[in-house]
Amino acid sequence: MKSILIGLFLSFSLAGFSQNALDSVMNLSEYLGYVKAFHPVVKQANLIIDESDIKLLKSRGAFDPKFEVDYDRKTFKSTEYYDKLNATFKIPTWYGVEFKGNFEENEGVYLNPESNTPNDGLFSVGVSINLAKGLLMNERMAMLKQSKLFVEQAAADRQLAVNNILYEAALTYFNWLRAYNEKTVFEDFVDNAERRFEGVKKSYEVGERPAIDTLESRIALYDRKLNSEKARIKYIKSTLALSNYLWLENNVPIELQPNITPDVNTVLEIDNTLRTSEFDTENFDISLHPKMRSLDYKYEGLQIEKRLSANNLLPKINLEYNFLSETPETINTFNTANYKSGVQVSLPLFLRKERADLKLAKLKLLDTEFEIQSTRVTLQNKINSINQELQSYTLQNTLTQDIVSDYESLLDAEERMFFLGESSIFLVNTRESKLIDAKLKAINLEFDYFKTKATLFNVLSTISL
Repeated sequence: MKSILIGLFLSFSLAGFSQNALDSVMNLSEYLGYVKAFHPVVKQANLIIDESDIKLLKSRGAFDPKFEVDYDRKTFKSTEYYDKLNATFKIPTWYGVEFKGNFEENEGVYLNPESNTPNDGLFSVGVSINLAKGLLMNERMAMLKQSKLFVEQAAADRQLAVNNILYEAALTYFNWLRAYNEKTVFEDFVDNAERRFEGVKKSYEVGERPAIDTLESRIALYDRKLNSEKARIKYIKSTLALSNYLWLENNVPIELQPNITPDVNTVLEIDNTLRTSEFDTENFDISLHPKMRSLDYKYEGLQIEKRLSANNLLPKINLEYNFLSETPETINTFNTANYKSGVQVSLPLFLRKERADLKLAKLKLLDTEFEIQSTRVTLQNKINSINQELQSYTLQNTLTQDIVSDYESLLDAEERMFFLGESSIFLVNTRESKLIDAKLKAINLEFDYFKTKATLFNVLSTISL
């Protein structure tokens, strides 16, 4: 399909093709396939998932092991005040527990006595535990959980974004088809008006028709040509609008050529293309809708934020215990006889910031609950409304086709009567004008039907073409 479209669409490669090779119909399925594969906005929507994956990788980095080295030395007037080396290896875990190993080697004339170490340095292994705040929920845990939810939410948001661009592209195709059908109608009636004018003119020349009939036939001909020209310009504009959605690989835009036409039998394939016939809309589970799934992931993320805010109300109690040894190669030297321990307690007196954060988190959750409820009802009502519209358009299309058929019969009968001398050119033109109006109404009604089908596709947002 790609090689065919390249040859058909790119203006700078058309010279070597014959006229028959250029004449082609682009159906809705082929068109939407190219939009989904190559349109820049679709590619931009894919970046949503890429961004969420990068953020997930970033949040996992908070649990990466860390190696730290702190070296400090002071020498003044040939006197070594101090020479301190502190190297630490830390392993953070899911809960508020951190394992670490440490090596200290300090010396110097003015070294603080508590910093003295054996000649070969001092080794330690230990653990740091948050007993209250940060044990069951902390910023690292919250960030990682939320990032995992963001990945799922991004997939749903991406589906919505792609669905919207396909919906807009489909409407543009339907407008292109409508303009093409209108242009075809006026071109056909220009041909009819020309043949009628020539026939009336010859009848006048042999004295069978009055001169006023030729004047009225010519006015009708010019009116048809005027409308045909307007339809032609409208079709050109719709073609250019359609070209905005056609791209190739490497972001190469495509210019649609005049020989490419829409599929006039789109009504036969629209359900298969948009897959709207695959769904039981009456029993459709709204919770499966990408918008609802996105809101659900958002709600879960806010619940994590609420748990973190509630956890921040607890006091910070950090307990640390380290086994000390100067001979780490002997494992039994790490025992309770040699250790370094400590406890750190911290608690704001009024907790105003923490209480405010918790209240804000609750408000966000409540706001999202309202949004979920409102979105669920809105989607359900939209689906029901569209179903009613489609049923009505089906009936209207049937009635309109019957009206067009009856007007064609009236025009045929009036033309026969006219050439038999039992009617006038005025009545023929009137019948023809009524037929043109009926055909235009049928074309617009078909467009409204297609537009409603596309709206159903957009509202459902559960398929991938």
